[in-house]
Amino acid sequence: MSSQFNCVCVLPDNQYVVIRLPFCKSHGTGFLLYDVNPGEGFNLRRDVYMRVANLVYLMNQEEPWVLVLPPWNRMWHWRSRDVEQERLKWSTFFDIESLGKHVPVIEFEDYLKRKQVIDEVYYLQGVKEITDWETIKIEDCQTDTRFLQDSDGKWRHMYFGFEEVYAEKFTCLSFFGQLDLMKSFLIGNTTGKFVFTPRAENLLHADYGEHNALFWKARRSMVYAKPLRDVGDLFRKEHLDSEDEADKTVLKDWAALQKDSRKAIGGPYIAVHLRRGDHLHVRGRELPSMKQAAEHVKKLLKKMALRKVFVATDGSKSEYEEFKSHLKDFQVCRFEPTPEELKTYKDGGVAIIDQWIACHARYFIGSSASTVSFRIREDREILGFEPSTSFNRFCGDDESDCEQPAHWTIVY
Repeated sequence: MSSQFNCVCVLPDNQYVVIRLPFCKSHGTGFLLYDVNPGEGFNLRRDVYMRVANLVYLMNQEEPWVLVLPPWNRMWHWRSRDVEQERLKWSTFFDIESLGKHVPVIEFEDYLKRKQVIDEVYYLQGVKEITDWETIKIEDCQTDTRFLQDSDGKWRHMYFGFEEVYAEKFTCLSFFGQLDLMKSFLIGNTTGKFVFTPRAENLLHADYGEHNALFWKARRSMVYAKPLRDVGDLFRKEHLDSEDEADKTVLKDWAALQKDSRKAIGGPYIAVHLRRGDHLHVRGRELPSMKQAAEHVKKLLKKMALRKVFVATDGSKSEYEEFKSHLKDFQVCRFEPTPEELKTYKDGGVAIIDQWIACHARYFIGSSASTVSFRIREDREILGFEPSTSFNRFCGDDESDCEQPAHWTIVY
């Protein structure tokens, strides 16, 4: 690529990133930081990352911006209390080099080694009354944002636990629209170069729909960290007779993932995601009992002439054992980390290992409206499975109209 299309951005710690642009502006590089509602789970946060990454992608068509990755702090479903799960870097879970092939990224902690001031905060909030398809305007804050201005005029906040950080300017921004609208606002109205947008879940995907190639471009860049993939691959080999060459699931490099191919066979096992926990209260009618789930899987095993089942679940040990008891003639297994593995890979890493094993199965069946099942189906699309082997879900015992997931297929 000709150098005239490259901007080399030197960061405060003397690292650098290369931004490929139609042209380069001389007034410096912007850094966009974001955050998500603290109550949101791990897999929803992954979806919000794609929205913000694609926002930066669109902004880079006009001027250079780098996405600052917010650290991962403990979430309510990360329940291993004896494991340190604060201020985790994205490299704990994802391949940073792969993320950077879509948009320039930098870890928050690395950026803060030299820069601790946020120029502008735009706290995203919903629009009270939607009268237009797209709305963006500065308004009074609708709720307590937990941003406080001190006697020196500095806006204080927890900032992911980094108390030394503060902001010069704070504004609540009512927003309803897609990424192009936010792009125009940030490029046209911001004066600072370090901009923070809390509550980024209020952003919508750009042209979210079945022909959204930009969504899939961001999604394909979210390759899991190699140590997590290695653990999952070893488990597949030792317990499920599954290896990439035989299964036709070799992970190509990011640049090679440009051509639609449906060649994946998968390992000789069925993978199931059995969502339990709080989902039983929210979606209980759409979730099966352990007995019915096992009976459904038994029929699939016989139909496909398979003997092995991999289970990913947030259910209790007794629920898993009950499911297993209904499949005594088959081999049922789950990934159970050792204390050392849990300490090393954290709860989020163990969840990714589960998803990595599940997405390599010959056939996958998930749970209704579960973001974990969504992410596994996306991984299977990237690996090249036939949609009929991925877009399936369990039905509730008394569910009369069990609608199966729409085929959200990959676009290149």
